[in-house]
Amino acid sequence: MKRSDRFEKINQKTIIELTAIGHDRKGVVAEITNFVFTAGGNIENVKQNVVRGLFGMHLEASFQKVNRQQFDGGLAELSKKLQMEIKVHYQEPHRLRNIAILVSREHECLEKILEAKSNGEIHCTVSVVIGSENTLNSIAQKFEIPFETVIYSDNPQESENKILRLIENYNVDLIVLARYMRILSPNFVWRYPNRIINIHPSLLPAFPGAYAYVQAYERGAKVVGCTAHFVTEELDQGPIICQESFKVQPSDTLESIKKRGRALEAMTLLEALKLYLQGMLEVYWGRVHVLSTNDLPYPAD
Repeated sequence: MKRSDRFEKINQKTIIELTAIGHDRKGVVAEITNFVFTAGGNIENVKQNVVRGLFGMHLEASFQKVNRQQFDGGLAELSKKLQMEIKVHYQEPHRLRNIAILVSREHECLEKILEAKSNGEIHCTVSVVIGSENTLNSIAQKFEIPFETVIYSDNPQESENKILRLIENYNVDLIVLARYMRILSPNFVWRYPNRIINIHPSLLPAFPGAYAYVQAYERGAKVVGCTAHFVTEELDQGPIICQESFKVQPSDTLESIKKRGRALEAMTLLEALKLYLQGMLEVYWGRVHVLSTNDLPYPAD
């Protein structure tokens, strides 16, 4: 079978991602998987986790044909029966991926991605930019992208819930943290396994946290870099997608290192986004494997 024929066969399927979160109880996995089987789904992957009595489950399934109204209604009944939050996300064939970009105040990564989208370098729909403050609103307006501000209050869970509602309303496939200076809770991350990409200003696993450039400068690092990785419940520990670096010159100051680093962050995050959108990333055993074009079931963009 030709690669193009294999692609067409795969591309006719509708892929669903289902997440369930709630208090742990017996029989949850069986109830949900049986529901998917009965609806005609073929389960491709299922993961589950329990932390301090909170159960989280992620399931991927493919359908040759699915009645969304009937499927959603059945899930609503199952959610009520299990007393759990159950959400479903559809990846329809022949549809561009919808991405949400989360930002704070640093502009380089956001501008790089929006410029790449504008000039056709990447193929996706930037559905929304969500800011923890209003600083970068003008950049989103320049590219005619909706900008939503969600300021973190004394109740972080309430703020996260607002972001979750926005992501659901915009039918987001991928979340990009473009120097977003807030830590997402496990309750948030569980919903989007391998669908949140972050850029970190150091060569992980060294110098985790928000002040990586300061730590590198104070320790006299000879090489400074950045890491694009998938987000997991453990801060700055997710599977690494790509890394880039530069040599520190004797004349460099903390400010010049930051300036060079931020430009490199933008380039590295865009590269990770390209690989994701081209379907070239596979994650297993906690590592990212970048496929060659010969491994793909269809030609890369």
